[in-house]
Amino acid sequence: MSQTPRPTTLGELRSNGHQHRTVKQELRDNLLSRLRAGQPAFPGIVGFDDTVLPELESALLAGHDLVLLGERGQGKTRLMRTIAGLLDDWSPVVHGCEINDDPIAPVCTRCRRLLAERGDELQVAWRHRSERYAEKLATPDTSVGDLVGDVDPVKVAQGRTLGDPETVHYGLVPRTNRGVFGLNELPDLAERIQVALFNVLEERDIQIRGYSLRLPLDLLLVASANPEDYTNRGRIITPLKDRFGAEIRTHYPLEVADETRLLTQEAGLVATVPEHLVEVVARLARALRESPSVDQRSGISARFGIAALEGVAATALRRSARAGEPEPVARAGDLPAVVPTLLGKVEFEMGEEGRERDVLSHLLRLAMAETFRERLAGLDLGGFTGLFAEGAVVETGELVPAVRLLEQVGTVSGLSKVLDRLGHGDDASPGVVASAVEFTLEGLHLTRRLQKDSVAGRTVYGA
Repeated sequence: MSQTPRPTTLGELRSNGHQHRTVKQELRDNLLSRLRAGQPAFPGIVGFDDTVLPELESALLAGHDLVLLGERGQGKTRLMRTIAGLLDDWSPVVHGCEINDDPIAPVCTRCRRLLAERGDELQVAWRHRSERYAEKLATPDTSVGDLVGDVDPVKVAQGRTLGDPETVHYGLVPRTNRGVFGLNELPDLAERIQVALFNVLEERDIQIRGYSLRLPLDLLLVASANPEDYTNRGRIITPLKDRFGAEIRTHYPLEVADETRLLTQEAGLVATVPEHLVEVVARLARALRESPSVDQRSGISARFGIAALEGVAATALRRSARAGEPEPVARAGDLPAVVPTLLGKVEFEMGEEGRERDVLSHLLRLAMAETFRERLAGLDLGGFTGLFAEGAVVETGELVPAVRLLEQVGTVSGLSKVLDRLGHGDDASPGVVASAVEFTLEGLHLTRRLQKDSVAGRTVYGA
């Protein structure tokens, strides 16, 4: 965080030229500044540049509350949190205010009273933009008190009357006043609770326990939801849906390059995973989204690919520890090892019961073969196939170190061109070279130019 601004009273704030702006005006101004400067408005968001982001930018410029509609793992929550990055670094609030009133234009009873009593001596505090975003996962047990507020019995016991607005304990929405509020999985919210959001979205006030507090809230409300044909647990009631200014559809990455970028950005890797293996995982996720064996209504989350990539890296790290390798580098043989751990992240069709692992393994082989053709198409691999012309074999596996694999292969004609195609130079480490060799051997097997036998974690090429 940058250094906290200096003004501590309303008088100092006025002398610094502070002007009151609503949250939506603030978001609009900062978004326009980034667009004019050619800066990314939503850093870290991948694959939405030509589809989702233009619609989102238009909605924010129009000052609309919005719903992000899409299947699981399409980055809806990430997008909501990124919107808050458009807020000012710091914003002034009335010191001690529960709903973060602007000192120049307070709305709650307490702050208006303090302004009348102290004038320019009203104390000012500062909030960083990271504190101006709140998020709530909508669950069936969420109450009106959680979102909007309720009467605080402790304040009543202190002598205040029930009609006193200061007896209210504010919920999450009022406490996010002058900020961005994200509501995840809105259809899961009970219909009677959704009704409580009517006034927040349209009239911008809240009602609690039979009396109305005229509390004009200043916030941007962003909700997320799954398509209705998948989320059968609930729905967004029509009057509430009508109060959102924009409904924006998200989607999975449309290009392999975008999927690869997303996986590389989000996965926390404990070992080196070469780019061609990241591409294999990306193609596997895309193949699952198109497979008739998979229930497409539930979708294949981006978390599937992230978990797969992290599992591959962990397998490489395990090999380096067991085999004494100085550098853990993932290889093609590490991919099948993570298939069993991924089964729980895929919803298969009813007719595929008992065949889940076979389906996943088959699609993995297709993804590997497609990546092999894409990366090494047209390359002369006679040097590799020539190794096996006289009955030689190459053994690899989960615990075979890179040095041992390279010793079996020896000097191979065309290896340098393979490394170039895979994005590696002549100074590639033994682990990276072994990964390239194993990927090439596996690709030759999948394109029916090389025999392979696999038993109990051991793989023999040329058998």
